Amino acid sequence: MTKTKRQMMEDIKLVDLVIELLDSRAPLSSRNPDIDSIAGGKARIILLNKSDMSDPVITEKWQVYFEGQGAHVLRIDARNSGDMKGINAVVQKACAEKLERDRKKGIKNRPVRAMVCGIPNVGKSTFINTFAKKAVTKTGNKPGVTRGKQWIRLSQTLELLDTAGILWPKFEDQRVGLNLALIGSIKDDILNTEELAIELIQLLEDKYPQMLANFYGVGEGEAYAVLEDIGRIRGCLKSGGEIDTLKAAHLILENFRNGKIGRISLEEPANE
Repeated sequence: MTKTKRQMMEDIKLVDLVIELLDSRAPLSSRNPDIDSIAGGKARIILLNKSDMSDPVITEKWQVYFEGQGAHVLRIDARNSGDMKGINAVVQKACAEKLERDRKKGIKNRPVRAMVCGIPNVGKSTFINTFAKKAVTKTGNKPGVTRGKQWIRLSQTLELLDTAGILWPKFEDQRVGLNLALIGSIKDDILNTEELAIELIQLLEDKYPQMLANFYGVGEGEAYAVLEDIGRIRGCLKSGGEIDTLKAAHLILENFRNGKIGRISLEEPANE
């Protein structure tokens, strides 16, 4: 992480713009606070990715929140090429002052150079591949797929610098760590999967009480009992008919991360 951060601090000198991808289900938790200090006075675009999986009402609140901080904001699904259509216009708008300075200096047709950044598994590589309309970076539904940096020339007007996803060394708020675990930005093999699924069940019963019932056909109740019910209904059984709660926990986490349970936001902006 330290090496990647140091490299980004060097690379920031080469770019005009920082494009930061956040997971729209947990925008604040998935925002690396180091990016603010690294980006300095550069123009900023925030892409609220996976917006097809987040609560649309809350995601709109997040857009207003980040626009209030001076960023240009778009809600996207990085897998959807239709969502890429507005990005070039936003890039031109975000870099209007830079482009005007170039024009006055007689510099024409120099492409905007943008750094793409974000934490692991937020969808950077998918975004770049969809935007470029070809597979130019490796992708995967797990953290740590992108390693090192690479420049991608998209057009005569835009070049992207892809960077490795980094997490910051310490989470001040345990809720941030929990949200990152739920969205898959922390490797599952270091987590207690059953405890994580129980936290998700409790959150859903609190914020979206009908979703589990609608998707799995379970009733409300104590979280572990609900996990067992899901395991029984979905056939997560060991030999002898015992419920395999670990398998059920993996199932509910996968269903959440893939957006199958419903459009869910894990956090929303504080009322100010």
